[in-house]
Amino acid sequence: MKKLAIAAILAALAFSVPTAKTALATDLVMGSWRTEDIAAWNRIIGAFHAKHPDINIRFEPTVNTQYLPTLQTQLQAKKGPDVISCFPFDYSLKLYDIGGLADISDLKGYENFPDTALAAWRTDDRKHVYCVPVGSVIQGFYYNKNIFEKLGLKVPTTESEFFATLDKIKAAGVTPLDLGTKDLWPSVDLAFNSTWPNYCDGENTREALIAGTAKLTDECFVKALTAVARWRAYLPDGSESISYPDTQQIFPLGNAAIFPGGSWEIPLLDKIADFQIGVFPPVEPDGKASGKCWFVDHVDMGIGMNAYTSHPAEVKAFLEWLMTPEFSQLFIDNQPGFFPLSKFKVSSKNPLAAEFASWREKCGSVIRLPVQFLSRGTPGLEQVLEDNVYQMIRGKETSQEVAEKAQAAIKH
Repeated sequence: MKKLAIAAILAALAFSVPTAKTALATDLVMGSWRTEDIAAWNRIIGAFHAKHPDINIRFEPTVNTQYLPTLQTQLQAKKGPDVISCFPFDYSLKLYDIGGLADISDLKGYENFPDTALAAWRTDDRKHVYCVPVGSVIQGFYYNKNIFEKLGLKVPTTESEFFATLDKIKAAGVTPLDLGTKDLWPSVDLAFNSTWPNYCDGENTREALIAGTAKLTDECFVKALTAVARWRAYLPDGSESISYPDTQQIFPLGNAAIFPGGSWEIPLLDKIADFQIGVFPPVEPDGKASGKCWFVDHVDMGIGMNAYTSHPAEVKAFLEWLMTPEFSQLFIDNQPGFFPLSKFKVSSKNPLAAEFASWREKCGSVIRLPVQFLSRGTPGLEQVLEDNVYQMIRGKETSQEVAEKAQAAIKH
């Protein structure tokens, strides 16, 4: 009788206690290069989890300079995060080619993106997609409104106005431009890449470079490089030893008047600066015939799936959620300065982000010059520009020399 009672209790427990398979949610890890976005992504992921309580995602970013090499090593060992944040174009194409990023062409929702966004994470033959387009960033110039008002300055729109403004700021004893040349990439991305589009008809000329009908030694590129070389006279003292993280403190602490940067800086500036900040787009060359203005609106972030994940169905559920209007609005609300790449109508409540986005209504947008096709040589165009533009700003190379080296790096 006692044995029967125990057996009955055990049978009841078997029905009342769920198994580990049904009780435990699937745990996924999301990798990224943006350590500063932990709180933002936790909020975004929380909204996904509310609709998918059986899927937990942990956001575990890596320091940006170590992200790609670490990720490539992990993927070659068939390891790494389940959900992968993707740099655009060749950076992630290499990860797809080695089998690390999964082909996710079968997901539903790609009709919600323009071809220009999908191109950043699609194979050259356009047959395979390996990351969902997520966000772009816009480049221009932040300026200290208090300094401009005190000195009676207006926002410059042409090259001559730009340098006249810098001269007045320098004469007042204030550092005009917050740019350092210790790190190589800011001289290319924040100086050259922001400058050349208005000198060289933006996207039209970028496509011509890819087609081989334009060259980096053309007059417009040499003029753009020459304009950037003039920045040297307006940089902080000791700019050769100033790194990018240093510049992220100089301007917001009020120690420079203008910060060449991108919309991704908005959260940092909102947190640190105690003065009014404005933004203005890259200036146009003097004597430019009437025509379209241009600025960098760079496809910057996608999200894909580790080909070796043990949970492909759960990762795909998250990726398809990234292609919804709900995510687009959550993304711009929680990541001011990053703009959704979808076609959904969303808007930012952040005034600086809204100002950046307003440029789309009057100007054409272009991606950073070296990232699509043009850096496939050895060394690639991006590397050659990084190795030489900063030297030009330091006064150690001429704009013509940089143009010639850059053109030689393009592989057709």
